[in-house]
Amino acid sequence: MTASSARTPNAPSPERLKVAEETPGFMPLDEAQTLFEIAGEYLAQPNSTRVGIEIGTYCGKSTVFLGAAAEPYGATIVTVDHHRGSEEHQPGWEYHDETLVDPHTGKLDTSARFRRTMYDAALDGTVVGVLAGSTTAAKVWGKPADFVFIDGGHSMQAAQNDLDGWAPWVRIGGALLIHDVFPDPADGGRPPYEIYCQALATGQFTEVRAEGSLRVLRRDGGEVGTPLG
Repeated sequence: MTASSARTPNAPSPERLKVAEETPGFMPLDEAQTLFEIAGEYLAQPNSTRVGIEIGTYCGKSTVFLGAAAEPYGATIVTVDHHRGSEEHQPGWEYHDETLVDPHTGKLDTSARFRRTMYDAALDGTVVGVLAGSTTAAKVWGKPADFVFIDGGHSMQAAQNDLDGWAPWVRIGGALLIHDVFPDPADGGRPPYEIYCQALATGQFTEVRAEGSLRVLRRDGGEVGTPLG
C-alpha cells in the first residue's frame, strides 16, 4: 500500500494493544489513543516527512501506538532514550522497577525490554530506537519531523533540553506533543508544564488538542531547525 492510499485504522490491532498493556510504562490508554490519532493525522498530511520523533522511550508502551499509526504510511518513528531511567525510576524512588535492573551493571536498563516490546508488536521495521541521551542525539539530528513527542526526564534541565533540542525540528504545520502537563502543581511536577508554556509563548505554536495531561500544539510559524527563541 502506498503512503497516499493508506488509511490509519481507528486504533492499534488487538494484538498490539495486548502488547502495550503488558509493557511496563505510565501512559494512560486514553492519552495513548490520542497519540495514535495525532500521529496518523500528521503523518497522513500531503507535506508529511514520514518521520515522527519520540523523546523518552522507557519500555516502549507509547511507542507501540506511534508505530502502529506510522506503519500504514511507510513512515518511521525515531524514539530516543539513554535507557537508564529518569530520576523517579532510580532505587528508592516511587517508580523504581527492580525487574529492569541489569545485574551486570547494577543499573536500570530498559533497552532490552524495549526491544522485546517492538519484536512482540512486529514494529522492528517501523521504529528506530536511538540509544543516547536526548541532548546528545539532538546534536546529530538534522531534518524536519511531522511531530515531536516529549515524554522524557521531568527535571527542569531535562525538560528544557528536550524542548530546545527537538521542538525546532517540528515542520511548519506539524505538531509538538508534551506529556505530563499539569497546570495545577498539586497534580504533578512543573517542568513539562513550564516548557509547554514556553512553546506557546514563542507565538509559533497553537494548542489544538488536550487529553488528560497530554497537550498537542500545532506549529504555525518560525524557521525549522533554528532555536525557538
